[in-house]
Amino acid sequence: VQLQASGGGLVQPGGSLRLSCAASGRTFSADGMSWFRQAPGKEREPVAAISWIGGFTYYVGSVKGRFTISRDNTKNTVSLQMNSLSAEDTAVYYCAASTKGWGPRVLHDYWGQGTQVTVSS
Repeated sequence: VQLQASGGGLVQPGGSLRLSCAASGRTFSADGMSWFRQAPGKEREPVAAISWIGGFTYYVGSVKGRFTISRDNTKNTVSLQMNSLSAEDTAVYYCAASTKGWGPRVLHDYWGQGTQVTVSS
């Protein structure tokens, strides 16, 4: 199983970006998928998560109301729409998949390579 993240880039404060993560592999099956981020000098933190069945979602408090996670089960993709971005959102964003439940604290079996998001004027 491979996860390929894309969509990062440079955006001005207040702008928007949409990250996508595509899962490939003959036997891909997940209970949930998540986005994490790691800013320079900081620990990696969960940003958002979604259950593969039912589409239940989780967001860390700092992104609630600004970020939206969604998934397309038919295409094995998960996206993260990020609006009203600020400098504090600057980080490398990683997508991850879990086969043992969903949510920010479950063990994630597969990880993407990360995509850089930089918010700066």
